Amino acid sequence: MALNQLSGTHTNSLNGVPVPKYYYLKETILERIANGTWTAGVAIPPEPELCREFGVSRITVRRAVSDLVHEGKLYTIQGKGTFIARPKLDERFMQRAFGFYEDMEHQGHPLTTEVLQQQVIPAPEIASTHLEISPGTLVHELVRLRSVQNEKVLVSTTYIPEALCADLVHDDLTNVSLYRWLQTHYGLSVARAERNIEAVAAQQKEAKLLDIALYSPLLLLESVVYLPNGKPLEYSSTLHRGDRTRVSISFVPTDDTQMHF
Repeated sequence: MALNQLSGTHTNSLNGVPVPKYYYLKETILERIANGTWTAGVAIPPEPELCREFGVSRITVRRAVSDLVHEGKLYTIQGKGTFIARPKLDERFMQRAFGFYEDMEHQGHPLTTEVLQQQVIPAPEIASTHLEISPGTLVHELVRLRSVQNEKVLVSTTYIPEALCADLVHDDLTNVSLYRWLQTHYGLSVARAERNIEAVAAQQKEAKLLDIALYSPLLLLESVVYLPNGKPLEYSSTLHRGDRTRVSISFVPTDDTQMHF
């Protein structure tokens, strides 16, 4: 649908059904993204230019753009404009204990990690609860900012009992898989993991770290990873950019049950 101007006073017709002008504008923008006319990271024309090109009002342009931002096809940076979003990154949760590093590696996405904090501290209450240790027990605290193709996508805070790997505080964890490192250097294997996902809004700290607007949508992923003996190895809280992450979950029936819908 390559349109130079959107005709009609209020609506246009699609297969005989009246359709608002903003819908056609959305479809045209999506077509330009799909055919490579507008590429990821490039700013779309400003409102006045879109109004002139398509012969529509600012209200129509704002509705179309707002919908596409909500759908994750565009994103807005205050004071700079509206840009074409990259396709969302799939993080797949299956019956394997993958970390984000392994997941992106498996999909062929270049991943970089900046370690913001790496220290031994008394366990915060939430960490001690999930790790099943006494409050105040020493734990490794690891805060990492992770980027894919030079775009910041998540910030994670990880706690691991200090007794399990005392030297971890001195290790260079810049661009490695934490789970792989724990296994090869400390003999700590991952047996299973439990994860909870929740939608939250970006507060000032994470908005600044991820270069996103205040109150932007985030996916909060809380994980507890267990050793083969059933003891918790790690508790982590990870904030993923909602405009750049899509979660895929696979289900399989167990041996003694069948899935019924």
